[in-house]
Amino acid sequence: MELNTEVVTTPPRPAATVVLLRDGAQGLEAFLLRRHGASDVLGGVYVFPGGKLDAADSGPALAARLDQEPEALHAALGEPDTDAGMAAGLFVAALREAFEECGVLFAESAAGHAVDTARAAALLREGLSFGELLAGLALRLQTRALLPWSRWITPRQPSITNKRFDTRFFVAALPPGQTAQHDDHETTDSVWLAPRAALEQYRDGQIDMIAPQIMSLAHLARHASVASVLEAARLRPPPLIEPQPFEEDGMRVICYPGDPRHPVRERALPGPTRLCFRNKRFEPMQGFDELLG
Repeated sequence: MELNTEVVTTPPRPAATVVLLRDGAQGLEAFLLRRHGASDVLGGVYVFPGGKLDAADSGPALAARLDQEPEALHAALGEPDTDAGMAAGLFVAALREAFEECGVLFAESAAGHAVDTARAAALLREGLSFGELLAGLALRLQTRALLPWSRWITPRQPSITNKRFDTRFFVAALPPGQTAQHDDHETTDSVWLAPRAALEQYRDGQIDMIAPQIMSLAHLARHASVASVLEAARLRPPPLIEPQPFEEDGMRVICYPGDPRHPVRERALPGPTRLCFRNKRFEPMQGFDELLG
């Protein structure tokens, strides 16, 4: 990874990410996708499924496919300054990206039949929009399966890309009977890993990640099961995380809420309150034990 030095003056783009979770043989596991190496955004980096909010995500066709009213989704998101239509659109974007990027469809049949994910995937490949395939299969989106987990806003000087995003992270359990996998187009590999194991592989140079994924995995590493994560998400509003970059001893440092250099004094996440960029990757200032807890 190369360090970005540009200052971006455009507003951050709304986006949504789904942290898919399951209980494995050794405990909690999270799903990660490796972005295609030729991608102009985070090529080769392991990420959670997600992407930008599309205009159709907040449109009437998809609003008609929700299992909750937009006002309920607005309340769940916990953002008074975001209107209900945008809030619903962010839930839709997260569900759409989960399906488009790894084939996981959070939906239910209005008639009570089992959801044919293979047929839905085929319709997507044929060129139908997400809303069209849901309507064609008479499906309703399961927004209740998603719980807001955190909100990350890229600073005006991003550390890796030259783009800014306002990304809502949601957590969700993998639906029974479904399989998450990469699409061999935008993503070329995928893996289920315990959060601690993912951080250890990052430490050892086996995978590349960026700061939001690193810090989110450090947060998840404090939980032993999917139920524990979902319960924590229900009990607290999702923290707003606006990283603050600065230069120290010739290195780029990113600090987070609770750090002495950050304007927000209250800590938002467990783990370190700052990461530094050295050896072309992000590392805790005092070593990886800060992440692993």
